[in-house]
Amino acid sequence: MAAKDLYEKDFYQILGVSPTASQPEIKNAYRLKAKDLHPDKNQGNAALEEKFKAVSEAYEILSDSKKRAEYDEARSMFERGGFRAPMGGGQNFQGGDFNDIFGGGNPQDIFANLFGGGGRRGPRKGSDLQTESAITFKESVFGTTLDLKLNTDGNGPQNISARVPAGVNDGAKIRVKGKGSTGEAGPGDLFILLHVKPHALFSRKGENIAITVPVSFTEAALGADIKVPTLTGEEVTLRLASGTSNGRVLRVKGRGIVKGATTGDLLVTVEVQVPAKLEGAALEALQKYAEVVAEKDVRAELKSKAIQ
Repeated sequence: MAAKDLYEKDFYQILGVSPTASQPEIKNAYRLKAKDLHPDKNQGNAALEEKFKAVSEAYEILSDSKKRAEYDEARSMFERGGFRAPMGGGQNFQGGDFNDIFGGGNPQDIFANLFGGGGRRGPRKGSDLQTESAITFKESVFGTTLDLKLNTDGNGPQNISARVPAGVNDGAKIRVKGKGSTGEAGPGDLFILLHVKPHALFSRKGENIAITVPVSFTEAALGADIKVPTLTGEEVTLRLASGTSNGRVLRVKGRGIVKGATTGDLLVTVEVQVPAKLEGAALEALQKYAEVVAEKDVRAELKSKAIQ
């Protein structure tokens, strides 16, 4: 295989699996695709035969833990812009980070070794590793420090500290340099996949924080100043205009997520609470109100719009 195929082909995509897929998942995906694409089943179909070859090629690499690790490293390096093919389609690679990753070895030798060829091989860095960690919604907004205990080098658990920056999204990855597997040219890196736990009140919309706040029928109808909680624990006062409708979204500037030079807002959705039961003076007052506005049909436009 040409060296450029190492970074041009996404073997995980070819098999339809995640880069974190287990060996059983990879094997099962290969079997399903190979069964459908096998030349014996599709004789004379050159296109499907090429797909079968691609699937087989992908499985050859990903089913071998050593080859898979080498492939992952090279792909990761390319995606981070660490090396590139020179103009003219040659197979030599340039880029300062390449030697850092592969210990000064000849890229062609490394690729040849990966795909079954001969060649020399220089000292290699260890493989990158990945783990997962859950953080609270508040930690994702303000940032936090993870204190993990992981066995990354085969010498027993070690304490690893990782800083989570403010404003990270669910599914984000953070990198801890030098905490991957050991290698001749030094250890690889550790990548931590973050899962953000849902909050009981708040959610995220881009760099904005959203909350739904219940208000009474009279507050919505007559207007009021209401207290709205924030993630910091303090409350902000929000003025409701008279006649505020259910579902209206009000914005509190600068109370969202701070990410670099950008600061989001707090989005407050009004949820009007209709009394489930009225009695006494409250019931009489509302009945009088109903009599006053009885002549107004709030659904008058529905009929005309329905027949358009």
